[in-house]
Amino acid sequence: MPTYEYVCSVCATKVDYFQSMSDAPRRKCPECGKYKLVRQIGGGAGVLFRGAGFYQTDYRSDSYKKAESAEKPSTSDSTGDKKPGADGGGPCATNTPSDNAPKKR
Repeated sequence: MPTYEYVCSVCATKVDYFQSMSDAPRRKCPECGKYKLVRQIGGGAGVLFRGAGFYQTDYRSDSYKKAESAEKPSTSDSTGDKKPGADGGGPCATNTPSDNAPKKR
């Protein structure tokens, strides 16, 4: 349901009402009590596109998806050894005293 902005033509009070599109426009000002509310034309709210299906790349063919997954780099090099940091450990992982401290309950 949209939010409509109204302005009183007598006292210039601005009021927002959350109402259905099929509801009749409000007329009575909550501030002065006169029947002079006028609904304003607003720019509306922005549209948010979330999830899959909104971009051209979301509709790729199965052959494209297979080729893309084949091109992705693996986490091991050609010798079979894991690359540093591939398992979450490695030179970037450090144990700080706070990691080893007992947890308080």
